[in-house]
Amino acid sequence: MPGEDPFDEGATATSILRQPKAVWATAGASVVAFMGIGLVDPILPSIAQGLDATPSQVSLLFTSYFLITAVAMLVTGFVSSRIGGRRTLLAGLALVVVFAALSGTSSSVAELVGFRAGWGLGNALFVSTALAVIVGAAAGGSSAAILLYESALGLGMACGPLLGALLGNASWRYPFFGTAALMAIGFLCIAAFLKEQPKPAVKTSLLDPVKALGHGGLASVAASAFFYNYAFFTILAFTPFVLDMTPYKSGAVFFAWGLLLAVFSVLVAPRLQRRFGSLKVLGASLVLLAADLLVLGYGDHTTAVVATIVSGAFIGMNNTVYTELALGVSDAPRPVASAGYNCVRWFAAAAAPFLAPKIEEWTDIHIPFVVAALAALVGAAVVGVRRTALTHEAEELEPVHALEDSVSVFADR
Repeated sequence: MPGEDPFDEGATATSILRQPKAVWATAGASVVAFMGIGLVDPILPSIAQGLDATPSQVSLLFTSYFLITAVAMLVTGFVSSRIGGRRTLLAGLALVVVFAALSGTSSSVAELVGFRAGWGLGNALFVSTALAVIVGAAAGGSSAAILLYESALGLGMACGPLLGALLGNASWRYPFFGTAALMAIGFLCIAAFLKEQPKPAVKTSLLDPVKALGHGGLASVAASAFFYNYAFFTILAFTPFVLDMTPYKSGAVFFAWGLLLAVFSVLVAPRLQRRFGSLKVLGASLVLLAADLLVLGYGDHTTAVVATIVSGAFIGMNNTVYTELALGVSDAPRPVASAGYNCVRWFAAAAAPFLAPKIEEWTDIHIPFVVAALAALVGAAVVGVRRTALTHEAEELEPVHALEDSVSVFADR
């Protein structure tokens, strides 16, 4: 709005509540979509017990999910630029409903892993399009719309483990059925309230995201984020086996973890960036994450619980800075840069859940966290070595521009 201060938190808080039904429907479905990422955390041991599987076999639930997500990043822009945002959202939601429900009927780990892969495709189609749709339909300016989306994202990341714990305490199958039911409600709401959005003037090709990675700055951000994501998803997928807690207790731990992630992503990171600069914040946060991983791996049970929760703060800050760098460092269109960047980093999210339990089997329970800590340090080293390629954009990003850069990024926070 003309004359409106973009940093006026009171004005933003007021406008964020005055949204059309289409925006609330999409934001609500976004909460559930992001809940699906951490949903299985508290019930991983229960799934292993119920299906007579090893930790490395059960961790494939994350691997299949994120492997398909990584590949799907090359497809989502191609699809949405041709069929439109509304149809892309509905297609993604329909896939999630079907495959989440099928996940609850699984009789073997192989079936469950396969159904999670289908779920990952649906989630990729939905969340890669949701924010762009919200911004297009929202009232009160893009900053309020994006804040609403970021709040939905943080709430979903925090509540996913909580829902998994509450429903999973009775049976590991119930969280999957619950997610399917919630997403079905989201499908109906979006079908009823959201009108079709204008299609982009230029259609995205399948090779555009790959070509975008030819830019040195974007390739550097993606490489650093690859190693960081390995550390991130070692915590998310492997720690529940180490903590070995009941679904309720594990859910509470990861709920607190998710709250810190949301708070530091949306509130703390932008303030630190304005004061110290993006690259300094990112480098320090990666080093602190590495230290936290070592404490998690070598501490006693209480220390491990605290270190797990605290890691949410570093993960939240890292996600924010990586988002801005990925979409501001090159001259590629933001959806294209986002797709290329996310394709690279989600491969690490697929690798970590599989490799961490395997490394424990080959060595001992401490070494997976050492490897993850080293990965975080490599991510920091890439940022340091490639500082020249990243500095210009990193130092000139403004908070409002940074929020708008989040439009095309999938689940960074």
